[in-house]
Amino acid sequence: MTQAALGLGGNIGDSRKLIATAIRRLSEHSDISVEAVSPLYLTPPWGKIDQPAFLNAAVRIDTTLSPRALLQIILGIERKLGRERIDCWGPRRIDIDILLFGSVETDEPGLHLPHPKLQERAFALMPLVDVMPAAEFAGRRADSWLRDMDTSGIMRLAGGDWYKPA
Repeated sequence: MTQAALGLGGNIGDSRKLIATAIRRLSEHSDISVEAVSPLYLTPPWGKIDQPAFLNAAVRIDTTLSPRALLQIILGIERKLGRERIDCWGPRRIDIDILLFGSVETDEPGLHLPHPKLQERAFALMPLVDVMPAAEFAGRRADSWLRDMDTSGIMRLAGGDWYKPA
C-alpha cells in the first residue's frame, strides 16, 4: 500500500456535489481506500484570475495502484463528471490532481510528482495539511510551506464532516 494525497477542485456547476461524487467514485475502486477528507475551502482562482472562485478539498488515500494507473482512474472520473480540458488553469467542473504519491518523485509526460508548484499553491496546501500535515516534499513539510504563504483570500467553508460516504 502507498499513501497518496489528491487535490480536488472545481468552479463550474455544483462543485460541492461534484467533489463529493468524485471522492465517492474513488472510494468505490477496489484498489483505493479513502482514509481522510479535508474541509472544503473557497479559494480565489490561481494562474488565470478572470473566473469564478473555486471550491477545493483534499483526500488522503491508501492504494495498491501505481501512480500512472491511479492517474488513469482519476482521468476517467473527471471525464464521467464532465471535465473538458479547454483552457490551462481555466474554469472546470472538476479537477483531481495527485499531489503526493508516497515518496515518489517523477517527471514524465503527463505525470509529475510531487505535483508541480505545490509549494506555491495555498489552495492545494491548506486542504493537504488537513489530511497529511507531516507530508514532506521539496525538502520541507507541507505545514512549513503553508506557514510562509499568504492565505488571506481563502475561506474554510465546512469541516471534514461535509463529506458523507454512500
